[in-house]
Order: sequence, then structure tokens, then C-alpha cells
Amino acid sequence: MTQKHYLKSYSTTGQRLMEMFDLLLDHYGPRNWWPADTELEVMIGAVLTQNTNWKNVEKAIENLKKKGLMSFESLHIITAPELALEIRPAGYYNIKARRLKNLINFIADSYDGNLSALLEDETQTLRQGLLCVNGIGPETADSILLYAAKRSIFVIDAYTHRILYRHGMTEEQTTYHELQELFTDNLSEDPILFNEFHALIVETGKDYCRKKPLCDKCPLNQWGQTGHFPDPA
Repeated sequence: MTQKHYLKSYSTTGQRLMEMFDLLLDHYGPRNWWPADTELEVMIGAVLTQNTNWKNVEKAIENLKKKGLMSFESLHIITAPELALEIRPAGYYNIKARRLKNLINFIADSYDGNLSALLEDETQTLRQGLLCVNGIGPETADSILLYAAKRSIFVIDAYTHRILYRHGMTEEQTTYHELQELFTDNLSEDPILFNEFHALIVETGKDYCRKKPLCDKCPLNQWGQTGHFPDPA
């Protein structure tokens, strides 16, 4: 990933966002996200990571691999209660099993079980389809689009909102779509950039921009001086 993107003809907002990116990349280095062997594994991980940490997801995925359940066919055949037993480490396993089955059934019904057809579909058509799946919200759908389908979709999560709000880049009540547009309207439509940027934001949120922030140690502690530090939900 080439640094100093903001030296190009970005807007003022785009320049500031790329300053943020460069600070985080200098601090962390490339994140090489999403850690998965296949696009299907990315999709499974996107569902399992809801309301839990990635280490728990890794344990659940390892269980699926050991049981030979990392193919579309095997996930289509297995029942939700049986699947729930294998993904227990990810937490909320009964709910997540149903959500995974909903996703698999969507692929079966809309794409005849053909993952390649799904991954090649038009971006907005695929996004709307995913959002119609019970249990798939904007963050999960966009994670699938960015990390599995390699589309120029910026994933927004609680860390993104918290960091930008604390640095005066957005409002407390900013919607998912509005925050997403802040990135997509001001940066190059580059899935590689969006991939790395989101991964770096997640690392920063986990390590520093917590509800009780560790500002003195944060790589963004010199990123602008207009911040305020309440604790948005």
C-alpha cells in the first residue's frame, strides 16, 4: 500500500482522512485482512464476528473445518441446531446458526448455490439482496462486498464512528450511510485502500479508542486538535 495518498487531488476532508490512514499504517503496518482461505469463509466469518471478538470466530471456524463444514453443500445440508453446536465459541450460537442458514439459503435460492455468480453480481443488486437476508445488516453485508467480492464499499462499524466523532469529523447521530459517504465521496474508489483502512480502524478502536480512550498512546493523538471525547453509544 503506497502511503501519502492525500498528496493527490483530494478534498480537504479526503486529505484529512488519508492523513489518518497514513498515521495508522505507519503505526501498525499492513493488516492483511480478511484472514480466510476462501470467499465463503469470509462470508461465514462476517456473520460469526457479530457481537464477538475475532479469536472466538477463529475457534468456531476451526471447528467447522475439522468437521468438513466449510463448503456450501455441507452448510446447506446441516440443520441449524447441528450447526449451532459447531459454532458455540462465537457466542450467540443459536442466533448465528440461523443467520448462517439464512445466508446459505439466500445463495441457494437466488444464485442456485453458485458462489461465483453471487460474487460477480452487480454491486447494488447484491447489496440489496444481502440486506433482505434476516440477520444480515449493513456492516455484515458491506464486509461481504468488500472482503469477499472485492467491491469499493467502505465498511462502517462502531469504532469508525467513535474515532471520527472524537476527532470532530462527524456528529453523534450520524447514520451508517452518512458516515459511509464521508469515505466514499472523498477518497478514491479503491477496494484495496478501503480494505486496509477499515482493518486499521478496527485495530485502533480495539487498542486505543476505547470507551475510556488511551489518547496519549494512540497513533492518532496528533491527528488534528479539534477533538472532543464523550462516549457515544
